[in-house]
Amino acid sequence: MELSNVAQAFDAAIEQIGKVVVGQLELVEGVLIALFSEGSVLIEGPPGLGKTLLVNVLSKTVTCDFNRVQFTPDLMPSDLTGHSIYDMKEQQFRFNRGPAFTNILLADEINRSPPKTQASLLEVMQERQITVDGITHGLDRPFLVIATQNPIEHEGTYPLPEAQVDRFMFKLLVDYPSVADEVDILRHYTAGRDPRNLQDFGLESILRAEDVIAIQQAVKQVIVEEKILKYIVDIVAAARTWGAVTVGPSPRAGVNMLIAARTLAACRSRDFVTPDDIKELAPWVLRHRLRLRPEAEIEGTTPDETIRQIMDSVEAPRS
Repeated sequence: MELSNVAQAFDAAIEQIGKVVVGQLELVEGVLIALFSEGSVLIEGPPGLGKTLLVNVLSKTVTCDFNRVQFTPDLMPSDLTGHSIYDMKEQQFRFNRGPAFTNILLADEINRSPPKTQASLLEVMQERQITVDGITHGLDRPFLVIATQNPIEHEGTYPLPEAQVDRFMFKLLVDYPSVADEVDILRHYTAGRDPRNLQDFGLESILRAEDVIAIQQAVKQVIVEEKILKYIVDIVAAARTWGAVTVGPSPRAGVNMLIAARTLAACRSRDFVTPDDIKELAPWVLRHRLRLRPEAEIEGTTPDETIRQIMDSVEAPRS
């Protein structure tokens, strides 16, 4: 795929998803940029705001394998990765693949399961492979995990292990819709369109798995100047030493910011990355990688507020 065609595919996908998902443009863009970058996404927000709906619509827009797993307190790691059973007829063990063998895996309400089950996705998300009984099984591309979670303060939730959180390229937040958007949501129902039946919306599959892989290769042509690389590193370094931060971002944060910035530039019809691309992506890449000091949290400081302060303190390169 030519680099110039990436923006067309991006806009067409937004148009298709917009047939069902009202508003939430930042969320939709974030998920698509992650898909085109082959990076996993953590979506956080209260129940009923369309997190699962968005991923279901995405699976209709892109023709590829899609599996959904509802995380519950009794979900076991083998329920995700699969397990071996003894075949009496063949007199040997046979491996039954779990739902993680797919292209897009929706881990719905991922923080409803205990850390042992959550951690079963560590190898899946990083190496895109699954090891069971000492045998490693590769996953088909493209592959990404889109996980949804309710805010940690909600009853019956478990915080995700830090090692797993760091494997998410983005953490995207979902907020309540505006009055105008909520009216549009109700209009869907008065017009006889029910999001539980996506056939009512006339969705079209506009991308194949091969197209997504081609986009992921095309965005690598986007030019990243040395001053942009230095800008990314300066931001990550400043976050590690920021006064309100007790644990800062790993090098993976900078790598993810670079990869996503290339994709964002291509989706904006550019073949080069600008400082504004980095500024736009910084909250998505960093908000889940900062652990704030207890006294800062008591004072009401949020990760996003801290990121804004960090960005203001780091001088952006001039054009």
